[in-house]
Amino acid sequence: MSLIHKINTKATAEINTGFGTNNADYGGRFVNKNGNPNIEKRGINYFERISWYHTMLQMPRWKFLIILFSFYVLINLLFAIIYYCIGMEHLEGIIANTIAEKFGEAYFFSAQTFTTVGYGRISPKGITTSTVAAIEALIGLLSFAIATGLFYGRFSKPKAYVRFSENAVLAPYNNGLAIMMRVAPYKNNNLLEAEAKVSAGIIVEENGAPKNKFFQLGLEFEKVTSLTLSWTIVHPITEKSPFYKFTAEDFANVSAELLVFFKAFDDMFSNTVMSRTSYTLKELVIGAKFVPMYHRNKENDTTILDLNKLNSFIPADISHLWGIEKNEEKI
Repeated sequence: MSLIHKINTKATAEINTGFGTNNADYGGRFVNKNGNPNIEKRGINYFERISWYHTMLQMPRWKFLIILFSFYVLINLLFAIIYYCIGMEHLEGIIANTIAEKFGEAYFFSAQTFTTVGYGRISPKGITTSTVAAIEALIGLLSFAIATGLFYGRFSKPKAYVRFSENAVLAPYNNGLAIMMRVAPYKNNNLLEAEAKVSAGIIVEENGAPKNKFFQLGLEFEKVTSLTLSWTIVHPITEKSPFYKFTAEDFANVSAELLVFFKAFDDMFSNTVMSRTSYTLKELVIGAKFVPMYHRNKENDTTILDLNKLNSFIPADISHLWGIEKNEEKI
């Protein structure tokens, strides 16, 4: 990837982005597609730098359920082994002959104790077994309390149920060019006062060394009153844009990333929700425009929003809009 030696002087750089300026200390992109910073923290113990509460709330639903189910199976397996090692004669009411049947009885007694169901056929006998059963019952109560809290936290956590297009496009716009990306809600929630901010992180060569420069990109609309359909976020490439006078070769070769920050007010949560993503210039489709996502439903006079068209685009001829001669000074 080539480096820009001189940036558009009318584009004002930001210094309070939270990202460092020394490119030599950075690897890859600034923000991943899922919106998480591309950062790996080291220097302290693994268990100190991990918030298990945040981890359990943020992980995918299938993984969360697998962890809960696995914990339930393994904790009962552990206590079944303990009961079996103490001696099956200390579990009164056992009806089993083989080792497998005895262990199965111990396992399901453990499950009944852990969940405090206690059907009553099997009961502990002796101080040791009774003590283990009491400890397991306490652990079961605490475990279900924690699981209930996690379930509530996952369901009640304010979240921006929006999706961004996989690609940004460089499209014709008002006799010029513009960078466009698209966002759309995908749940039956209502987002009000939706606001978007887009920054460009560009690697610039200064004094022979690569530096990270960040620029706030001017948008056609920074805010919409209500986000009920798709919203195409448009950055017109004007004289104040850091991409002013970029050639097709610049867009193809320069190291840059578009950082998209989105927030809105969700009237169901009665709270502000946020989301973010990023696009590298490799994810910028040059000479394309998005196809409409919504159309009228003539059967019941409603509007259909086709979410499967979020990243759908068609080619657009922009060859006559570059306005840059090959012998002009490169930015």
